[in-house]
Amino acid sequence: MSKELLFSVTKKDFEFDYFRTGGPGGQSQNKTESGVRVRHVASGAVGESREERDQGRNKKTAFNRCVNSKKFQIWIRMKAAELMMEESVDQKIERLMDEKNIKTEVKNQKGQWTQVDLPLEGEN
Repeated sequence: MSKELLFSVTKKDFEFDYFRTGGPGGQSQNKTESGVRVRHVASGAVGESREERDQGRNKKTAFNRCVNSKKFQIWIRMKAAELMMEESVDQKIERLMDEKNIKTEVKNQKGQWTQVDLPLEGEN
């Protein structure tokens, strides 16, 4: 059975919030927005990081926490199941039986199977 891409999740599906982390660290801590909160809008999953001094590393950690959260994982499974049920059996058969998906083989004079390109509808 071949795999099909049902849907994709892109950066546009997430909201990023940046904030000051507070705590020990002196004056620069109060000026730098190194904390990051990542929110997946559709699922409501949230990931947050404020451990690192660098915003980029916090962003990566927060993103990983968001996509590995139980809420996000459940949303992905539900979304995939929903999309797989949208196409009826008749629609799926019709799509798979499209002329470009059909391979025709015949036995040649040596008794070996060889592929034959049949003309498509409307071709002569």
